[in-house]
Amino acid sequence: MLSATVLTFALWSWGIGGAAQAAEPGKDATTANLPRILVLATGGTIAGQADPRATGAYKSGQVTGDQLVQSVPGLDKLASLNAEQISSIGSQDMNDKVWFALARRIQDALDKNEADGVVITHGTDTLEETAFFLDNVVRGDKPVVIVGSMRPATAVSADGPGNLYEAVQVAADPRARGRGVMAVLNDKIQGARSVTKTNTTSIETFNSPNDGPIGYVDTAGGIRFMAQAPGFRRTTYQLPAGEQLPRVEIVYSHANMDAVPIEDAISHGAKGIVLAGVGDGNTSKQALDALEQAAKKGIIVVRSTRVRSGFVTRNVEVDDDKNGFVVSEDLNPQKARVLSQLLIASGVTAPAELQRAFTATW
Repeated sequence: MLSATVLTFALWSWGIGGAAQAAEPGKDATTANLPRILVLATGGTIAGQADPRATGAYKSGQVTGDQLVQSVPGLDKLASLNAEQISSIGSQDMNDKVWFALARRIQDALDKNEADGVVITHGTDTLEETAFFLDNVVRGDKPVVIVGSMRPATAVSADGPGNLYEAVQVAADPRARGRGVMAVLNDKIQGARSVTKTNTTSIETFNSPNDGPIGYVDTAGGIRFMAQAPGFRRTTYQLPAGEQLPRVEIVYSHANMDAVPIEDAISHGAKGIVLAGVGDGNTSKQALDALEQAAKKGIIVVRSTRVRSGFVTRNVEVDDDKNGFVVSEDLNPQKARVLSQLLIASGVTAPAELQRAFTATW
């Protein structure tokens, strides 16, 4: 359990609740010409505070977006900042309702020219899924950056302040336009399609196994993008009516696998099934037979892999054409699920059309 003294010091080091707070962003006349950055807070470890249940334990989403913004020294010199609270949850509880609220608020801000860029503070567990979802539904070329931390706001060695500073720095940079949604953590800028969490607790957790970071943030050298912004226009999808995406289940392959997980997904009304397959998206004969039957019933079947890196390829180990399957290319199972949901909601259900959508950016 953290003592009151340690907790007070940790809050002071962030500038929360102490006299050392930065001036309220956007109030100084010298900020008039700074880029306008909208910060949307959702909770997560970056907004966490200590919990007495164990050493190092914390509760997510306890610090507000305003407090986060005001606590980082020098942040108000980078941009004119406006913070809004979308939710206060750990990202393990991220859901369609929050996703839709984020997407609508971002799109509204961009359409009305309220901001030159957007930063989203988020927990790390599902950060990559939120980033990929937003990358597929938000229209426009202004920077949208998602940021989190592996250590809570009250940790002595919290990584949140540095990450948030760099996220705002990237969102305020004109060179960040046209790159889609980006994740900025631990001095790296990574694209929404490729970024994934690779370690349970290390601050060096987010990587892009198939293509690497798209850029770096160096405290001495500033921002370095590794290539020019792509010139192609990204495909985006409309949000469906209501607050919920179609049900798509992920089924994890393993030794001695049978058809039960697939049959269970079908019985619960799944419109799609993503296989987290072994190797090149493969699984046992029993499971493949069940997936083939599911495809014949009109359920979308996408083969992905539980392996960390590499592409899933068509018609190599599995006859995808015969079975009516789709392969995820480079997308891991959780991102393949998101794209499947958006495609089904958009009325795209034919295997050939689905495959074109999965392959569209390659």
